[in-house]
Amino acid sequence: MSLSIRNQIPGTVTSVTTGEVMATVRTRLDGGQHITAAITLEAVKELGIAEGSAVRAMVKSTEVSLATGPVAGLSIRNQIAGTVTDIATGGAMATIKISIDGGELTAAITKDAVSDLDLAAGTPVVALIKSTEVSLATV
Repeated sequence: MSLSIRNQIPGTVTSVTTGEVMATVRTRLDGGQHITAAITLEAVKELGIAEGSAVRAMVKSTEVSLATGPVAGLSIRNQIAGTVTDIATGGAMATIKISIDGGELTAAITKDAVSDLDLAAGTPVVALIKSTEVSLATV
């Protein structure tokens, strides 16, 4: 199956915390950073996700926000450090490629945000991703 989701990062599940309907799944990405996904308990069962499972964490580029450093006092669980490698700008939007340990992320943000954050190739950034926007696929 082919998907249009650009961000597909391999990793290994380190913990699954279940509730009545939802679960949080913490995954160690191949580069050593962690990402948390909030998915349905039904999906955990159907995919057979358990500690040690090999998965791909998937995030649409439109769901990746950027900051120029770690952000405190924020409910967003996933803050992944990286470095801007490429910027492609259009009339209103921009696509930012970010090198992270073990892979690459793409963020789609406004052209104004690129300017306001003074982003350029080589700029260190932190990708901010809500756990509810992370999907998992078993490998």
